[in-house]
Amino acid sequence: MAFGTPQSGGDIVPQMNVTPLVDVVLVLLITFMVMAPLLAKTFWVHVPEQRTEEVEALQLLTDPTPPLVLRVDRDRRIRVNGTETSIEELPTRLRRMFAAREAHVLFFDADDGVGYGFAMQVMDRARDGGAVTIAALTEPLGGVD
Repeated sequence: MAFGTPQSGGDIVPQMNVTPLVDVVLVLLITFMVMAPLLAKTFWVHVPEQRTEEVEALQLLTDPTPPLVLRVDRDRRIRVNGTETSIEELPTRLRRMFAAREAHVLFFDADDGVGYGFAMQVMDRARDGGAVTIAALTEPLGGVD
């Protein structure tokens, strides 16, 4: 803020000097204009081609290898496709089951009363047993207990 010369009344009247403000704003404007094109990033994502294939309903019903479903009950009982097992022998059982399959996909279903820590412990043991993909079930699969 600058002070002007005394007016007729002898009082000093302050005057605003906006030149430094304009200089700073112009420098910021030029800086942002130069930097804006450099901030635009492009990521190329290669997605596989989508192939659709018609599958007859009869073929789905006669599939010889049903999906593997790992269920954990409220009382911490662990079942793989209806067969009860303990958490210690779960990796061994899953390794044997995955040996006869091409895809190592395991569907996981836990009762609402199962603690989060125990459910994660069971999934870790399933990973040790060779499960590559663990899919959480939101609805029960038909035909598999």
